[in-house]
Amino acid sequence: MQDVLAVVTVVVVGLMVGVEFAVAVFVNPILDRLPDDGGLAARSDGARVLGKVMPFWYIGSVVLGAVWAALAWGGAGASVIATGTALLVLSVVMSILLLVPINSRVATWSHEGAPADWKQQMRRWERFHYVRVGVIVLAFALFAVALV
Repeated sequence: MQDVLAVVTVVVVGLMVGVEFAVAVFVNPILDRLPDDGGLAARSDGARVLGKVMPFWYIGSVVLGAVWAALAWGGAGASVIATGTALLVLSVVMSILLLVPINSRVATWSHEGAPADWKQQMRRWERFHYVRVGVIVLAFALFAVALV
């Protein structure tokens, strides 16, 4: 049971890391290069779609990590799993305090209704997002180490 949970946790967190990494490194830079603020509508749509999915993915990852840590408690690797889970909790707190407020505004923007400083707000979101990606990559690495 614990082995299956470990694999599921690593896969779920790994996929989440892949999505968030792709957004940071590929998707947003591509959107930034679109002419005439063409990326604004795509960012707004992305904020709406991912804003609905990602909370479940993050919380689900925390729950999987917590259950895995509880089952492994007292055994080899339990502290590594617990640390990975704590990092996922940190990523959720960062999301709620730093990224969600900006994302909620972005989800309402359109070409006609974006504030004048929308690009600066996106840069701020991206800086926070890079840090969050680093945190979840580290959590994933810890889970992968604990799995092997």
